[in-house]
Amino acid sequence: MHYNQSCAANGNHHGNRNRHLLIRSMQRAAVNIYKTENSYEMLVFAPGRIKEHFHLDVKGNQLTVSYNPPDGFPRPEWILREYSRGGFVRTFELDDSIDATAITAKYADGVLQVSLPVVKGKEAEKRDIVIQ
Repeated sequence: MHYNQSCAANGNHHGNRNRHLLIRSMQRAAVNIYKTENSYEMLVFAPGRIKEHFHLDVKGNQLTVSYNPPDGFPRPEWILREYSRGGFVRTFELDDSIDATAITAKYADGVLQVSLPVVKGKEAEKRDIVIQ
């Protein structure tokens, strides 16, 4: 499994380029991925979201994880804002070792956990690269 791309959802972008980049980074949900014996486990850190507004799909070899907040979602005038509950899209490239038909997900305690089972015998080969 390989990370491919990410982008922030549309948001309210005011001000200069640095502010624009700050807003974009706040709207991107952080992701951690670890490997177990039988799967890759993806943890999407997305507190304050509503489970029914997440969307996961696989098209070809791309897994897309997205979130669209409901219409009328409150947007207060923030005094301090260190994370966003807004929408996001994250895309990941799946290799042949992932069984895309058996991917599962659950949302609990602000974390979307996506389980990507590995097909037995299809694990990617590990090879050492010599640094010159």
